[in-house]
Amino acid sequence: MTHDPGRWRPEFPILGSTTYLISNSLGAMPRGTAANLARYADTWATRGVRAWEEGWWEMPVTVGDMLAPIIGAPPGTVTMHQNVTIAEAVVCSCFEPVGKRNKIVCEQENFPSVMYYYAAQHGLRLVTVPVERLVDAIDEETLLVPTSHVLFQSSYLQDATAIVEKAHRVGARVVLDCFQSAGVVPFSVTELKVDFAVGGCLKWLCGGPGNGWLYVRPDLINELTPRFTGWQAHAEPFAFAPPPMRMTTGPMRFLNGTPQIPALYAAMEGLRIVDELGVESIRAHSVKLTTQLLKAVHELGYPTLTPADPARRSGTVCVNPPDSERISRELLARDFIIDWRPGAGIRISPHFYSTEDECDEVIAEIAALAEGRPGLRVTKSR
Repeated sequence: MTHDPGRWRPEFPILGSTTYLISNSLGAMPRGTAANLARYADTWATRGVRAWEEGWWEMPVTVGDMLAPIIGAPPGTVTMHQNVTIAEAVVCSCFEPVGKRNKIVCEQENFPSVMYYYAAQHGLRLVTVPVERLVDAIDEETLLVPTSHVLFQSSYLQDATAIVEKAHRVGARVVLDCFQSAGVVPFSVTELKVDFAVGGCLKWLCGGPGNGWLYVRPDLINELTPRFTGWQAHAEPFAFAPPPMRMTTGPMRFLNGTPQIPALYAAMEGLRIVDELGVESIRAHSVKLTTQLLKAVHELGYPTLTPADPARRSGTVCVNPPDSERISRELLARDFIIDWRPGAGIRISPHFYSTEDECDEVIAEIAALAEGRPGLRVTKSR
């Protein structure tokens, strides 16, 4: 069945007033999210504290179960957290260096927040290498490999299977950051045999901020004991017992403090839509649009970090004409919603609700601005 972006566009209000091509940074808000947030407000207003025992307390797991099929995870293996850095911290707190096994190995192109966290951990050595050397850098001294499934600047899709195989061969664990792949690239954490996966609903899953997530391989859930913990992970949280901590079993073992309930309500509609549409369908449409964009970028002769091979790229195309930062500001003023990153230039990220015409229009606007011609769209007054 042919994918029709027009079927979905009415579900995303911002598409009526902008050319929204930035889903790798913040996915468009579904119309139904407003109703879910209103339901949260009504629940708080009418049920008050009773809401905790009527579903709020379990929401980090129930919303995680909505996400699980999208990433090929079984129920009861995904928990929701405020962001990826916190999810990574929970994982790291399960481990301590043993002898020479104290290395954290990742690619230099990893998202900086992740590297900031690991670099600050006493007793651990953060080793970063160019992405093409990552597999070779994983050795018997490696404890954890927190690696990006897709590199955020270039949209390069890594061979996660090779990374996992090498890590397991030398006794290391892999934390696969799927922030830039979940919802736009089909994959299965079960088939990849990753130990942990992290990500968020902020981007391709159209779930808004405050919705990081953590997958833990089923056989590890009750084996590991996070030291970054809190009362939600206690076997009897409402006993308010003093330390030592008595951990619960199951996925709530990886939670900590009071959960971010409004954000969890916001996540649900995007997850519902992505699951209904199916990531395979989203991927086919994404490859079509990114191929179209790359063809135009190459014809114009502009530099790009984005791989030409669709098997090695996610949903973003980078284009870096001269003075690209200025051009990005001009595009935003004309309601072409993109972003700009140092070294990468303008990042264009169509999603399942984007059209071929929108991709043609943004490239034509970039070309006009780069060549010193008047923009094709009038700047909107603010």
